[in-house]
Amino acid sequence: MGGDAASRADASLGHQTLSPDASLTADEGLVPTSAAGLTYPWGERAPGAGEAIRITPSVRWVRIPMPGSLGHINSWLLDDEGGVAAVDTGLMLTPCSDAWKALFEGDLADTAITRVICTHLHPDHIGLAGWLVKRFEAPLYMTRGEWLTARFMIADVREEPPAEVSAMQRGAGWDEEAIERARAQGWSRFGRMVFRLPYGYRRLIDGQRLDIGGHDWRVVVGSGHSPEHACLLNEADGVLISGDQVLPRISSNVSMSSSEPDGDPLGEWLASIDKLLTLPDDLIVCPAHGEPFRGLHVRLKALRDEHHDRLDALATALAEEPRRATDCFPLLFRRTIGPDHIGLATGETLAHLRQLEVTGRVKRETQDGVWWWGAV
Repeated sequence: MGGDAASRADASLGHQTLSPDASLTADEGLVPTSAAGLTYPWGERAPGAGEAIRITPSVRWVRIPMPGSLGHINSWLLDDEGGVAAVDTGLMLTPCSDAWKALFEGDLADTAITRVICTHLHPDHIGLAGWLVKRFEAPLYMTRGEWLTARFMIADVREEPPAEVSAMQRGAGWDEEAIERARAQGWSRFGRMVFRLPYGYRRLIDGQRLDIGGHDWRVVVGSGHSPEHACLLNEADGVLISGDQVLPRISSNVSMSSSEPDGDPLGEWLASIDKLLTLPDDLIVCPAHGEPFRGLHVRLKALRDEHHDRLDALATALAEEPRRATDCFPLLFRRTIGPDHIGLATGETLAHLRQLEVTGRVKRETQDGVWWWGAV
């Protein structure tokens, strides 16, 4: 396993104990969706400490524990020449690195990580990528959009939130107390959960085919949850590594970003669903959170239809009277939105409102820095 490299990597890791901020991992959305019609070939079974469960002839499943509501991230090990390729890594936190060390003493004893593949940039997916790369002297694979955005976010070390962030919060209808509370939390927390990434990377491109251990894997890119999310398809084995692009029991967070105020992330998300619906329906789907399942098309249609239902509900309400984003929370979310969730709720609500604006169903007017959305 390259003892010297492993020792240097472990020494660099230290003991990271920072708890993740849900607004930074941003995997779990607040929009409820139906998981009806899915089947779980492995039931509720999940890998334990140091255990890797065989899923297909080319894939094994390991689970990395995390704090917070998600509780874990799945890492998928793809059989490769000389070892395994690891897809997604967990946060740079002691429980996550300890889980990997248990694997290196358990089912992965004397097994090298030949390459590290990250589906997208969120810290629970790339947090330990640099550590594994350093430990095994392995290359890192990501799409360019995810790589560059991650590098940008890690490099942004300012102490206070950018003015654009506060402007978006005000535009969404936050009061000054909420804006100040968010400002007091500071900025530049993203990099604290990510081990230093290598200088270079290997680029993943939509449609690209990778030979991993003699198995043919095709890159399938989606967006909306993140800029250029990579899924991996092995048609011969009938398996899709879906990352956060398709999750079985929760809806991935799809949010408007202050760094791209004219974006349409929900439009991109819905287009990605249509793209994924062209894949075979009988695939075993290996998500980043939850259990492997069958029923890809059922799940994609549920995600699509429930977002469309909420878009319709918003359009109907806005035809009655103009509203701010914060006024729309009860139309989208079943839970009460308090200080802990207002950031995620705002991002998701603005994504829905922006999609209605892009498709010509509503218009936005600005009054004293606040956005009011109403009928065209």
